[in-house]
Amino acid sequence: MCGRLNITDDPLAQWISDAMGFEFHPSTNHDVRPTQSVSVISSTPTHLYQRQLQWGTKPQWSKQLIINARSESITSKLTFRDALTHNRIIVPCSGWYEWVTTDSGKQKFEFNPIEPSKGFLMAALAMGNDQFVTLTTEPNDEYALYHHRMPLLFNEKQALQWIRAPHEALKLLRWNSKIPFVATAQPIEPMQNLSLF
Repeated sequence: MCGRLNITDDPLAQWISDAMGFEFHPSTNHDVRPTQSVSVISSTPTHLYQRQLQWGTKPQWSKQLIINARSESITSKLTFRDALTHNRIIVPCSGWYEWVTTDSGKQKFEFNPIEPSKGFLMAALAMGNDQFVTLTTEPNDEYALYHHRMPLLFNEKQALQWIRAPHEALKLLRWNSKIPFVATAQPIEPMQNLSLF
């Protein structure tokens, strides 16, 4: 699920600044990969702020980088328990990519917002060492055509609840069955499909 992100500063910066009420200035990167720095939204008790975190974490017990976590099970996972309690964040992005196996090989799809002036708000957890993981959930019927997991996405109101209201955040972990298909899936030309995850 979602091993690459697309972040375009305009209109993402304007949308976040208007919707969330603070100045947000991400750097454009149309192929954000794990281990790279990403602009995320975090919160103190009184205000939201932007911070730079590295995508992916590698706990001592893991032999590989972990870039996402299953939203259905993080409440019972010791690795994520502290972050779920204290370090819930939002990752704004302009889109993401999936690779689908077809009869002719791997086909890369780009997922873009239905409303071009907006973007996506992905639920995530800030881990130690300035790292983060995104959260995934069961796909809805439309997304299941592309992958068996999908990002846990929120609208603006839910995003604020996620980072500011612990009790509401736990309720939002069960939001998976209600997520509408808010993206358009655009196949990338094979000649551009050089980087397979």
